[in-house]
Amino acid sequence: MKKLFTVLLALLSFYSQAQVPSLSSAEIFQNIKKLNVVGSVLHIAAHPDDENTLMLSYMSKDQMVRTGYLALTRGDGGQNLIGAEQGYNIGVIRTQELLGARKIDGAQQFFSRAYDFGFSKTRDETLNFWDQEKVLGDVVWIIRKFQPDVVITRFPPDPRAGHGHHQTSAYLAEKAFSMAADPKAFPDQLKFVKTWQAKRLVWNTFSPGFTNRAPAEEKAPFLSLEISGYSPILGKSYAEIAALSRSQHKSQGFGSAPARGERVDYFLHKAGTPAEKNLFDGIDLTWKRVSGSAAVQLMVSDLIKNYSVNDPSLSVPGLLKLYQGLASLDSTDLYVKTKKEEVQDLIVQCLGIWFETNPKDFSAVPGDLTNVKISVVKNTAYPVKLIALHWTGKTADSTLNLDLQKGQANNFAIKTILPATLKISQPYWLEKPIDKGLFQIDSQQDIGYPENRPETLTQFVFEVDGQKFTYTRPWIYKFTDPAEGEIYRPFEIRPAVTANVSEPVFIFSSVEPKMVSVVVEAEKDKIKGNVKLELPAGWKSEPASAEFSIAEKYQVQNFSFKITPPAKNQEATLKAVATLDSKTYSKAIRTIAYHHIPSQTLFPSSEAKLAKIDVRTTVKKIGYIAGAGDDVPTALRQIGCQVTMLDESELKKDLSGYEAIVVGVRAYNTVAMLSHYQAKLMDYVQNGGTMVVQYTIPGEQTVASLGPYPLETGRDRIAEENAAIKFLIPDHALLNYPNKITQKDFDGWIQERGLYFAQEWDKTHYQALFSGNDTGETIKEGSVLYAKYGKGHYIYTGLSFFRELPAGVTGAYRLFANMISVGKQ
Repeated sequence: MKKLFTVLLALLSFYSQAQVPSLSSAEIFQNIKKLNVVGSVLHIAAHPDDENTLMLSYMSKDQMVRTGYLALTRGDGGQNLIGAEQGYNIGVIRTQELLGARKIDGAQQFFSRAYDFGFSKTRDETLNFWDQEKVLGDVVWIIRKFQPDVVITRFPPDPRAGHGHHQTSAYLAEKAFSMAADPKAFPDQLKFVKTWQAKRLVWNTFSPGFTNRAPAEEKAPFLSLEISGYSPILGKSYAEIAALSRSQHKSQGFGSAPARGERVDYFLHKAGTPAEKNLFDGIDLTWKRVSGSAAVQLMVSDLIKNYSVNDPSLSVPGLLKLYQGLASLDSTDLYVKTKKEEVQDLIVQCLGIWFETNPKDFSAVPGDLTNVKISVVKNTAYPVKLIALHWTGKTADSTLNLDLQKGQANNFAIKTILPATLKISQPYWLEKPIDKGLFQIDSQQDIGYPENRPETLTQFVFEVDGQKFTYTRPWIYKFTDPAEGEIYRPFEIRPAVTANVSEPVFIFSSVEPKMVSVVVEAEKDKIKGNVKLELPAGWKSEPASAEFSIAEKYQVQNFSFKITPPAKNQEATLKAVATLDSKTYSKAIRTIAYHHIPSQTLFPSSEAKLAKIDVRTTVKKIGYIAGAGDDVPTALRQIGCQVTMLDESELKKDLSGYEAIVVGVRAYNTVAMLSHYQAKLMDYVQNGGTMVVQYTIPGEQTVASLGPYPLETGRDRIAEENAAIKFLIPDHALLNYPNKITQKDFDGWIQERGLYFAQEWDKTHYQALFSGNDTGETIKEGSVLYAKYGKGHYIYTGLSFFRELPAGVTGAYRLFANMISVGKQ
C-alpha cells in the first residue's frame, strides 16, 4: 500500500492540490474546445502581481493554449496591507493569492527557489544575493518541464524594468531560452525531462515605446495584439476575467475594476524566430504536430460539433472513444499525456460526478486513528459503477462494484491509521532554513511546485461503459460557517505537541529578569511531558523545566519562565523544547487565516531572539495608530512602554495624556479617518506632544499635509541594508538622548535601510538627520526629518523600523527610543 501511494504522489498534477470544482455546461464546452489546441505559452516575471493577468486570460481562454506563469519569487519581501505577516509568512499568503488568481485566468503557477529579499535597484545587486546558477537552472527546468512554444517576459533585462528582480527575471529568461535546448546545460535535469527549444521569446508591455531609455541598437520587430476580446461562451470579456484574477492580490491592495473596451498589447522580439503576424507564426497548434493523431483530430472535432449545452453527458461516449484514441499514441509525448488528463477530467464533469474525502477534524498526528467520510454523488442518469476505493492507511484492496444512481448520496464512514512516516504539513520550501537568498529544496523534481503535494489521498475507481478510470483526490476538511456558508480547509499533519514562545524578540535593557511565556498546545488527546527553554551560556531560566498534562486535542497550557540575562551586552537565541514519550519537539505553530485564501498552517522553530543591550526610554504612555500591519507596538512594549491602539473612539478622546503618538506604516494611505483627525493631531504636537510618522506612499495619502509644515514624500529609498549612513547633525538630541547613537547602531539591519523617504520639505523648519545612498546613486537625506512645532516635536521617518524592530535589530530599538523620548530631554 505504501508503494501504491508513492506512485500516486508521483502521478499527481504538477500544479495545485485544490479541490476540482464542478463546471458549468459552458465551462465544460470551453474545455472541450481546448482539446483541439496543441500549443503552450510560458510567462516569466519576478513576483506575485508582476504577471499580466489580461495576457494570461487571453492566452488561456481565447487562444486556448496551455498557459503558465513562472514567478521567480513568492513575494516574501513585499508589503502587507491586510495583516502583520512579513518575510516568508507574506510569501505563503501571496502563493495562495496567485493560486486563486490562476483558478480564474486559467494559467498554471510555478516558482523558482529564489527568496524575495526586498527591493533591489540593479540586476547585479540581485544576482549578488541570489545564486545565479541555481535560479537560472530553475528557469531552465521549468521550460524543459512545461515545454512552451513561446516564452513571454514581463520586463526587459535592463534598467527600464526598474526593480532589480524584474531585470533579473528577463535576463535569466533570455539565457534559459537557449540553454534549455542544450544537453550540456544542467545535464542532471535530463534524468527527468528532455531538452526543449521554444520557438521564440518576446517581451510584453502595454506601450509601444520599446526604445524609451533603451540601448540605441535595439531595433527588434514587434507585434501589436488586441487582447481584450469577449467570450460569449463564458459571458465575460478577458478584461473582466483578468480583473477578477488581479483582485486576488489582496495583501497588496490590488483590487481591480475591468477596463472594458479595446486593449492593445505589444510584444517585442527578443530571441528565436521573429513573428510576423501573431505570436504563434510557424507553430502548428493542431494535432498534426503529434504523430499518428489524424483520428484523434476527427474525434475532437465531432465532440465540439455535437456538444449539447442542455445535456453534457451526451458527450461521454465521444470522450471515452477519444481517451482510447489517445491511449494508442506515444505516451511520452507531453501533449498526449496532458490531453488524456483533460479528457479524464471532462468525463467526470460531463457525468456530473462529485466526490471527495472529508476528515472529521482538520488535523491529525502521524500514526493516529483518523475518522474520514468519503462521499460520491452522480447527478446524471448515465450508468456508472464505483469499482473501488483506496485511501491513505488502507492495508488491503476492496471491491465495491456499486451502481451509482442519479442524485443518490453514497457516503462511506471509515477509520484509518495514518502512516507514522507522514511528514508534517510544513510548506516544503520552508522545511530548511533560507540560505544565501534561496529556499533549500533537495529534490530536483520538487522545484517549481506552488504548494505541498498532499500525502493523505483517496483513490476513486469508476467504470464507464467498460472502461476504468482512476481519480486521486486529497483529503480536505470542510465545515459550515454561519455567515460564510461551506468553507474548505486543507487537512493538516501536525506534530504531537507544539510550543509557542509569546514574543519573537525579548529586549533586556538591564540585568533585571523578564518573564517569557510559552504556550504548549496538544495536537492529539492525552499528552503528558515537560517543556524547557534551551539558553546559551550566561542566561538563566527559572524554573529549569515544567511538566504539562493536557487531556484534549487543541487545548493549551501556559507556562512562565523567568529569564535573567548576563551582565554584558549579548544577543542570543532561545528555543522552547517539549519532551513527550521520550521524543523531543521544537516546533511552534502559526495559522494564517484570511477569507480569500485557504487557511495555511506553518511550523516554524519554537524560537525567540534575546538581546541584552543598552537602551533607555524616558516615556511610558504611547498611543499607536495602526497602519498597514506591523509589529512595532509589540516592540515598544519590549522597552517598557504602555501602548494604546488609537482607533476612532480613542482619537475622539483627549490625547494630551500620551507622551508620544506613533503612526504606523502607510496609515496615511489606508486609514481614511485620519483626514478627520489630522488637525487634532497637529494640535496635540503644538501643545507639547511628540509625534512619529512612519513612511507614507506619495500620491495616495488621505490628508493634504502630513506634518505641521510642508512635506512631500517620494519614492527614494536605500535598498542596501548595509549602506553607509552619515550623521548630518551629530549633536542633535535625537542622536544623543537618552541613547548615544553611533555607527554601530546601523549594523545588522535587514532587507533595506528605508523606503519612501521625504522628497521635498520646508528646510527652514525640518532638520534632516541622516544621509546615505545605494552604490552609484546620489545622496538621500529624507530618511528622518525632525521639526519643533509649538511646544512639541514632529518626526517623519522612512527608515524601515517595521522590519528592523520585529527582527530584533538592537540599534533600531535605541534610535526609535530616542524618537519617542525627544520631548522629555
